[in-house]
Amino acid sequence: MKEIEPNYDGKGLRIGIVQSRFNPEVCEGLLGACVAELLARGVADDDITLATVPGALEIPLVLLHMAEGEKFDALIALGAVVRGDTYHFEVVSNESARCVGDVQLACGVPIANAILTTDTDEQAIARMSVKGAEAALVAIEMVNLLKGVA
Repeated sequence: MKEIEPNYDGKGLRIGIVQSRFNPEVCEGLLGACVAELLARGVADDDITLATVPGALEIPLVLLHMAEGEKFDALIALGAVVRGDTYHFEVVSNESARCVGDVQLACGVPIANAILTTDTDEQAIARMSVKGAEAALVAIEMVNLLKGVA
């Protein structure tokens, strides 16, 4: 049996990042960890493009435009949705996740979804560094995997 091993070599990859500006402390933490991991894996700083949007619901539209532009090998969604007192949390969490998945499937460009959905700010802060770095690894791995199965 032939097995395709995970490949985390980011050399030559072009990565687009869409980051929410809502919950700025968490989103900046996600971004810092994500970019640090991309650079550590060989992605050149000049090959990383960042676009910021007001909130998590705006992320999929920009991802769609980036994917359709065919300038990026993979995309990364960064954001934080923290539970409040209303049903709005469920709407934003569910719709942002669904739409990110829809863009990925419609365009065939891998998208690492690191839009955190947590009950508290403290949970989001505790997860931001790990999830930001994981998003970078997912993006790189998926590009290389798709090259291997094509």
